[in-house]
Amino acid sequence: MPKKIYIVEDEKDIADIVRHYLKNAGYAVENFDDGENALRRIRVSAPDMLLLDLMLPGMDGLELCRLLRSEPQTKKLPIIMLTAKGEETDKIVGLEMGADDYITKPFSPKELVARVKALFRRNEPDVDKVKKVQYGKLLLDTEAHAVLLNQKEVILTAKEFALLEYLMLRKGRLVSRDNILDAVWGMDYYGGNRTIDVHIRHLREKIPLLKSALTTIKSFGYKLKEEK
Repeated sequence: MPKKIYIVEDEKDIADIVRHYLKNAGYAVENFDDGENALRRIRVSAPDMLLLDLMLPGMDGLELCRLLRSEPQTKKLPIIMLTAKGEETDKIVGLEMGADDYITKPFSPKELVARVKALFRRNEPDVDKVKKVQYGKLLLDTEAHAVLLNQKEVILTAKEFALLEYLMLRKGRLVSRDNILDAVWGMDYYGGNRTIDVHIRHLREKIPLLKSALTTIKSFGYKLKEEK
């Protein structure tokens, strides 16, 4: 079965172009021009990914993203935000609400398809990867795509999971922000390093042990300390 993608975009010309390119790439696509209708449809039949415009009539993209992240069945739904706003603060707000990626209009449809494919790849299990990674009472299970702290599940977004996995596999090593961006967001990602900082903060909030175990190396990157 092809992956199912919902596009929530009120500009018909943009929605039609994105739909055309995604269908040609082999995806099943549904379009919505407002947040309320999209939310009702998602609650009935969730897609594999959501392309979400920030500026929508009625319920805007940020509110829809916040609601989806608050509901158990859509907490891990991959979300790419589409918006005409290019300011860094707007990107940070989108990431704060739980978006996995962010692309600013005008954008290349081919670049968007590449971002979609890259996000799907990051969410798919890799048989060559380490299946489970342990750090004290923290367990990351790549096969089940789950994180357990003291045997209780911690709900992470797709990007947060990928970032935590990258850091846990390199515990004891200093990793640069540039290397993290390339590994977790992809070589074609044009966002700034603030993107990483936002996700690191989210991980520390959701996993308290990281507040002391994950150190920030000023002007360079991060280091997950060796276990004592």
